Amino acid sequence: MKELSQKRAVCAMPIAGSYRSIDFALSNMSNSRIQKVAVLTQYNARSLNEHLSSSKWWDFGRKQGGLFVCTPETTAESNAWYRGTADAIAQNLHFLKNSHEPYVVIASGDGVYKIDFNKLLEYHIEKKADITVVCKDMPAEMDSGRFGVIKMNEESRIEEFEEKPIVAKSSVVSCGIYVIRRRQLIELIEKGMEEDRFDFVKDILIRYKDMKRIFGYKMKEYWSNISTVQDYYNTNMDFLKPEIRDYFFHQYPDIYSKVDDLPPAKYNVGASVKNSLISSGCIVNGTVEGSVIFKKTYIGNNCYIKNSIILNDVYIGDNTHIENCIVESRDTIRANSYHKGEDGIKIVIEHNDRYVM
Repeated sequence: MKELSQKRAVCAMPIAGSYRSIDFALSNMSNSRIQKVAVLTQYNARSLNEHLSSSKWWDFGRKQGGLFVCTPETTAESNAWYRGTADAIAQNLHFLKNSHEPYVVIASGDGVYKIDFNKLLEYHIEKKADITVVCKDMPAEMDSGRFGVIKMNEESRIEEFEEKPIVAKSSVVSCGIYVIRRRQLIELIEKGMEEDRFDFVKDILIRYKDMKRIFGYKMKEYWSNISTVQDYYNTNMDFLKPEIRDYFFHQYPDIYSKVDDLPPAKYNVGASVKNSLISSGCIVNGTVEGSVIFKKTYIGNNCYIKNSIILNDVYIGDNTHIENCIVESRDTIRANSYHKGEDGIKIVIEHNDRYVM
């Protein structure tokens, strides 16, 4: 994610004008009636922790269960940062041991999707699986080698699992969503720690694929992972398509997020907006085409914004041209500026005096 991850964790990246990436995973869990959720945070977690400061937005503010944010901590047993996904679970194993639920859903926070975890659990039980991996068929033109690539037999049992191969042998990729029995997860994690194995995919899924019954559950609906700048740009641009907006915003179940008390967007005389998402708190004076404008953005007179993503709280001075760009949050773009991504997406970061860092 290059410069975009300098301020925040990837799962705290703004999506579709008013959401964060992690909202989709949390909303899916809330809609599936999962009542106890732990978020394991580490890298650049300040923005994410602020977003998760109240669990009520996802209906996790309850007496039984709730939302738990787990950060690396110094203990008598460990003083290390998370060395991998399995190690992150290992350092918070008390959360699993103190729970009573029979199954665990593990989900990455950088995916944009909808899923009913109850149907996934029913499939897991029906297959008598040890672990179930949610996967998806990717288009032939997409580079599947950036993901974990899966090959399954006729029964959907996983026979091959390669993590980011140089040459992908299949177009089926892992979505980073898993179901496993809680006691078995504890056993596998403890065994992995004894052998200094810290990665969940390589040291559990791939290592045990022939010993455990690991099945794939194919997701047919929309799924996107924002692990690169191009993925992040494409995912936001997908929300300009009516069918994608309808799927996420108007079809049950809903996606929830922390709500800011902001006025509706204001369009002054001379403003022109076409096929764009304009969020609350924005003031538009210029022309916006095919773009996603996040909250509290000011667009000056005679500005031209095309095919771009403007993150939160950006001030764009008069007579500015921005095309094929992602503008970082809290930027001040000076008047008469010109930014255009010629070979791919350009990330615009302007140092300004509005905020003292």
